[in-house]
Amino acid sequence: MGWTDERVELLKKLWQDGLSASQIAKQLGGVTRNAVIGKVHRLGLSGRAAPSKPARPAFKAPRPARQTAAPAPPRRIAPPPLAAAAPPPQPPVRYVEESPGAATVLTLGAHMCKWPIGDPSSDDFTFCGRRATDGPYCVEHARVAYQPAQAKKRSSANELARSLRRYI
Repeated sequence: MGWTDERVELLKKLWQDGLSASQIAKQLGGVTRNAVIGKVHRLGLSGRAAPSKPARPAFKAPRPARQTAAPAPPRRIAPPPLAAAAPPPQPPVRYVEESPGAATVLTLGAHMCKWPIGDPSSDDFTFCGRRATDGPYCVEHARVAYQPAQAKKRSSANELARSLRRYI
C-alpha cells in the first residue's frame, strides 16, 4: 500500500498522540514499523513530546538503623591436632648441563620426551627425544618439571589465636 494523503494525516495524528511506530503500523495496516519510521523522518515529525518521567526526590530518606543482636560469647578455639609424621624429604633435583638432544621439531614423535634443550631462536635447538613415560617428558625431566607441593608449616595455637584477633 502507498502513502495516501489520508494515511499521512493519520500517521501525523497518531505520531503526535505519542503512539510508537509499531502501534501506528498496526493501525494503518499494510506497512511495517520501519516504513513508519522512515516516513516520519521524511516528513520531519521528530519533534514529539517525550513521555514524562516521574521526578526523583533530591535525596533519599535515611534508613532506620539496623538492630544488632547481643554480642555472642567468645568461642573457645580448640588446639590443632598434632601433625602426623612428616613425609620423607624428596631427594634434591639435579640440574645438569644438557647436551643437544636427539629430536628436532620435525622428528619429534608421540612418545618422545619433549623437554626443550637450548635456545629456541638458535640453530642447535633440539628436544630430549628419549622415551616418554606417563606424559610429555622422560623420567628425569618429569622429576624436574613436576615438583611436589611443599608442605605448609603448621602454626601453633598462639599464632592461630593472634591471627584470629585481627578479624575479631
